[in-house]
Amino acid sequence: MASGSIFTFEADPQRVSSPWAGAEDSARRKSTPVQTISDTSKPLEPAKLADYGVTKLEAEPQEGPTEYKLHLLLRARRKYKSMSTMPAVHRTQIEPRSLSSSNQSRQVRLQQLTNQLLWRLQQSSPCHVLKPKDLVIPQLPDDTVDLSQALTPQPPLPGLEESRGALYEIGVSDDGTLVGLTKDEMDESITTLRVMAATLGCRVEILRYVIVGECEWLETSELVDIAASQPAQILRHDSLWVAEAFVVPDFGSRHRESAVVAHGDNASSEVRSLEPPSQARSTTDQLRVTLTGPTTSGKSTLLGTLSTGTLDNGRGRSRLSLFKHRHEVASGMTSSVAQELIGYLDDTVINYAQSHIESWLDIHYESENGRLVFVSDSAGHPRFRRTILRGLFGWAPQWTVLCLAADDAEANSAKDGLSSSAQDVLGTAGAGVDLAKAHLELCLRLQTPLVVVITKLDLATKTSLQRVLGKVLTLIKGAGRIPKILQPGQNGHQDVTNIPEVDMAKAQGVVKEMKEYGDLLKFVPIVLTSSVDGSGVGLTHALLANLPLPATPTPRDYVGMALNPEQPASAFHIDDTFSRPADFGTVADNSSRSDLAIVVSGYLRFGQLSVGDAIVVGPFPSGGDDPKGTTPDERPSPGGYGLSISHPSSAELAKIAIRNAVAASAIKGEWHNAKIVSIRNLRLAVRTLEAGQVGTIGILLDLPPPKDSADNSEPRPRDVPRIRKGMVLAVPSSHMLNTGLSLQAASGLTAHFRDPDASSLLVGSLVNVYCGTVRAAARVLGLSSVLVGPDRKQKPGDVEDAEEIFAVDQEEGDGVDVRGTEVVLELLSSREWVELGSPIILLEGGRNDRSGLEGFVGSVVEIVD
Repeated sequence: MASGSIFTFEADPQRVSSPWAGAEDSARRKSTPVQTISDTSKPLEPAKLADYGVTKLEAEPQEGPTEYKLHLLLRARRKYKSMSTMPAVHRTQIEPRSLSSSNQSRQVRLQQLTNQLLWRLQQSSPCHVLKPKDLVIPQLPDDTVDLSQALTPQPPLPGLEESRGALYEIGVSDDGTLVGLTKDEMDESITTLRVMAATLGCRVEILRYVIVGECEWLETSELVDIAASQPAQILRHDSLWVAEAFVVPDFGSRHRESAVVAHGDNASSEVRSLEPPSQARSTTDQLRVTLTGPTTSGKSTLLGTLSTGTLDNGRGRSRLSLFKHRHEVASGMTSSVAQELIGYLDDTVINYAQSHIESWLDIHYESENGRLVFVSDSAGHPRFRRTILRGLFGWAPQWTVLCLAADDAEANSAKDGLSSSAQDVLGTAGAGVDLAKAHLELCLRLQTPLVVVITKLDLATKTSLQRVLGKVLTLIKGAGRIPKILQPGQNGHQDVTNIPEVDMAKAQGVVKEMKEYGDLLKFVPIVLTSSVDGSGVGLTHALLANLPLPATPTPRDYVGMALNPEQPASAFHIDDTFSRPADFGTVADNSSRSDLAIVVSGYLRFGQLSVGDAIVVGPFPSGGDDPKGTTPDERPSPGGYGLSISHPSSAELAKIAIRNAVAASAIKGEWHNAKIVSIRNLRLAVRTLEAGQVGTIGILLDLPPPKDSADNSEPRPRDVPRIRKGMVLAVPSSHMLNTGLSLQAASGLTAHFRDPDASSLLVGSLVNVYCGTVRAAARVLGLSSVLVGPDRKQKPGDVEDAEEIFAVDQEEGDGVDVRGTEVVLELLSSREWVELGSPIILLEGGRNDRSGLEGFVGSVVEIVD
């Protein structure tokens, strides 16, 4: 079962290293991949075994990308009279069983060999498909058909885009004995290997031929021995060859050339379909959900139960698969963002509870024509405020699921070493801080569709449950929304693979009301659950399977039809980066470019990105402003100006930061060109990423040569700029391309806040700004009070429906002008790309009498370049 982030593959694939390297090179072979031979125009000459100084290879590894095969013939091998490489007494132990001449035998053997090759290729891939549906084995009509007719290259098989290849040692037994094949049998085996590789979308490169011995066999002649009245036999002699072949996914010119030959000048669309990744796009509905809530509210336990079908034992058993760090397991507190994928098809739950589900790719295939729910679990402890905001805001979730413990009102004292109180972190000043209230108020301010899940129902008393529900209902009503309580059944949900009909009906009833009303913010479903006895788990599954999907985002969502010439055609927000090659196939032929390849993760705000697209990345600081020689971890964080409430000296650090902070306006912003070489959507290899989807994108930077370079050499590693969180990948619009207009690199901005309390901000103070995936420190330059217009009036029927649930004076404030606050901010440390009209959160720091989540939510109305 995969756990942790969808973007980090925990599996560490073995590197492809040749067993022909000497023992003294074993350390080097562990870290050095096989180098392919680029010049295939010249025939490879065989070498002598004495040149290698070995008489036997290491035994074949049971796992890994190296395969030993005596031969790859689809027929019975000839009988040898003598072989210098193998004593006669042992020869029968390694000779394969004879194959019959039936079509089925050849076809079955070819299929077995191809599946074996696929498995070896997967051993060097960090993420692969375990049960591919589209593996096609070439059909062989009869024994007389030339195998070369089946060499038509196929599109690369899904899941092999990052495979580093597989090595085949042909003519070698499993124990490493160099048995060898005659030249004709070797050629036939190589042809079979090429057919197998073409079926999987791979190519074969012969790395070495080695002559390891001599052999003799009797061959029947057409001449007849008159004395014996039988065909004459001739004694044949030949050398015994061993070959080493490298099989690697082929995303290069071979597919392109074959398409051109087949389709002539109209091959461009066919060529595009043959390039990686193998799947065009994911067409399954995808819902992006964030779990949030105070510490010990049961978020990770609930997600563990939903994704694995495992009920908890009351001590966190179901959540263990989600933790990334040792301290999380020891303390039970989540400190990082973990993600899981759950699939739904009709009333079937597709998760790890099913024995045939072993990876996210299996969930993709099993959920086809259904729904995929990507759930992010975030921290709840106040000291991890950045992680909380990343999950709630940075990922732009389509729905927020707030978890609150039913026994939280009685759990102000430590339990099993944990506490839901903020007093341990904030000190005595934070004794009165209500973390549950702070989380709920923030969720209501963010204007994201919300579901409230009351957890730990098995531990709740009637009094504690009433107290928690009372608090929740009061806050929801105060925000002008309508709560909808979904009561679980009397018996817990024990069937972990199917959603009960009664739970499905309840969820669909609430969803129907949401759709009829036309405003996803108006209703807040409330579900009562227990991960120990299963109560409400079926209801939670039913909601996730039926929650409405928001409209597909567009470039005009925030500013309507207002003209913004610097708005790109597509924008991808970067939330994380990974120091791994963007695409092994792309950089294999030119290892010097591997330093320019990187994988970034995030979400596509709007537009569309495809493999091969030319993009821009940034904004980067200019060469003179970029601190060279430091790793990303050594650099100062753009938002780390001592504003963390958990630091005992945060107030003092903030004062120092004010004096030493560098304004972003003093740093020039630059954009660099790049090319997309690979895309994964929730670990599924795709060709195109659609608006609103999350995934990882492999890019290859296109940088000019260093200024001090005498020739046009590639940039040195120290000259390669570092991509960080908060940057964007963008496809410039046609207007920008025609006019040479560049994307903005904002040094400041102005934001509107409807909350009148925003006027309490002090000019000159430091704040943390969250906008998209950007988290930056900023200085308040100015404040002004502005009219933001009347409050939104109720739609017909709202008052009547609302009064049935709670009594609120609906007319109070209707049509009354509300004053808001306009805040002018100066970014510090680095320039950022900020979309005009985008939501923004502004948080103060350095105070221990708050939860750290008391922020102001507004929108960007002006950008300063």
